[in-house]
Amino acid sequence: MATSKLQRRTRIRKRIRKIISGTAERPRLSVYRSNKGIYAQLIDDVNGKTLMGVSSISELKDATGNKVDQARELGKLLAEKATAANIEQCSFDRGGYLYHGRVKALAEGAREAGLKF
Repeated sequence: MATSKLQRRTRIRKRIRKIISGTAERPRLSVYRSNKGIYAQLIDDVNGKTLMGVSSISELKDATGNKVDQARELGKLLAEKATAANIEQCSFDRGGYLYHGRVKALAEGAREAGLKF
């Protein structure tokens, strides 16, 4: 029986989450990609708290360019907010998506702005 894309992504996501966990000093950078936008959060899994989150829908309302360019800008924005909150390192959780396109652009944008992972 064929599995759907969502079932496949869920299986991969669970496999990743077995390994990756975030702390207050090194939170998990979680990525969610939808058709309209991309979302990123820094999560402390030990205390079960979201430290900060950004989305292309709310943060980049006047953005020009394609979705990949917007994802790169969102990564830079998240890294700037993280450094303002004294967060220098994180663990990258691609959320079951391939490390390609918008997910890769967000990660590279965050690295360019100084976030280490």
